[in-house]
Amino acid sequence: MARVLLIVLDSVGIGGAPDADRYGDAGADTLGHIAEACARGEGDRAGLRAGPLKLPHLAELGLGLAAEGATGRIPPGLAPSDPLRAAFGHAIETAAGKDTPSGHWEIAGLPVLEPWTYFPDTRPAFPPELIEALIARGGLPGILGDCHAAGAAIVERLGPEHVRTGKPICYTSADSVFQIAAHEESFGLERLYDLCEVARELCDGYRVGRVIARPFIGSTEAGFRRTGHRRDFSTEPPGETLLDRLAAEGRAVVSVGKIGDIFAHRNTGREIKAIGNAACLDAALAAFRDLPPGGLVFLNLVDFDTEHGHRRDVPGYAAELEAFDARLPEVHAVLGEGDLCLITADHGNDPTWAGTEHTREQVPILAFGPRIASRTLGARASFADIGAEAAHYLGLAPLAAGRAWSGESHEG
Repeated sequence: MARVLLIVLDSVGIGGAPDADRYGDAGADTLGHIAEACARGEGDRAGLRAGPLKLPHLAELGLGLAAEGATGRIPPGLAPSDPLRAAFGHAIETAAGKDTPSGHWEIAGLPVLEPWTYFPDTRPAFPPELIEALIARGGLPGILGDCHAAGAAIVERLGPEHVRTGKPICYTSADSVFQIAAHEESFGLERLYDLCEVARELCDGYRVGRVIARPFIGSTEAGFRRTGHRRDFSTEPPGETLLDRLAAEGRAVVSVGKIGDIFAHRNTGREIKAIGNAACLDAALAAFRDLPPGGLVFLNLVDFDTEHGHRRDVPGYAAELEAFDARLPEVHAVLGEGDLCLITADHGNDPTWAGTEHTREQVPILAFGPRIASRTLGARASFADIGAEAAHYLGLAPLAAGRAWSGESHEG
């Protein structure tokens, strides 16, 4: 029986979605703009990387052709090889928004069409009654922030006052999110998690997608930096996902990185937490080697998004892409005769774009394995086609949304 390795390159979009103008993202193109910047020498950083973007293994999987399908052009350095080693295409999100949960849920076969609640870019950003309840239930002396902000910047700005007063830093963004930053030592990591549990319960009444714990360390003198102990507290998916179907069939599931948090730990199987893309990929490959037939390893590689996209760091993002590309031979090596690997993304986060938020983009689909023929999958009408294909390949009944491409002769 087949097995599936599903890899989400968090935020690696390949060009604006058809409705990107509604989100202020018409023209955004995470992969294309990084490749173009590197070709101009704008992706160079001493001691990190230099020159054009080098992704030979992703190119031979058809990433450049997937990008061409989405934008009409192949990014510099991603010309396809001959022969190709994958089926390739691009997918359009049908869910409203450009959030991590909605992107992943749709990948897993559950498009969420009802919009989330987004907090306004005002001061204060949060409803007063929400903050009053959080302060009362959390036993807090108050909060700091209460605004839209980039995480690293607001921690640097308000970190000293937070340490002095014990008031956590609460902020939001263009996503449906309530974020709480606090010092791991002076405030306490477990106390931060407990406070986020309270915030999660309070935010349920507002239809907010995620509450995120953003711990940091450091001092006023040395500066502050966020740690890898972030934790997401998501609302539960409002319907059946691929993970639920696998659990109902008694299949093995291993969730690596923040997959467990994104799906509110519902039917996410064995969860493996690791810090950094390299460690997460190590864990996923090790888990896949031991995965029984009919199982799924679901991996999110978040550093593209958190470390480079939100920080508008073109050289760092390019280096992260190249580091993943260099490890693709290891991915090929763990795939058995009947196995399938799917590589995709959940949204964009163009580091050349204005602001520091996600961008509404199409995502690549790269499907490969020993028995997978190279061909175009064309434009897929929903991310849910990815979950539908995984379900079909694993011999499960069709999910409620999405269309598997196995057996299609699609050429467009």
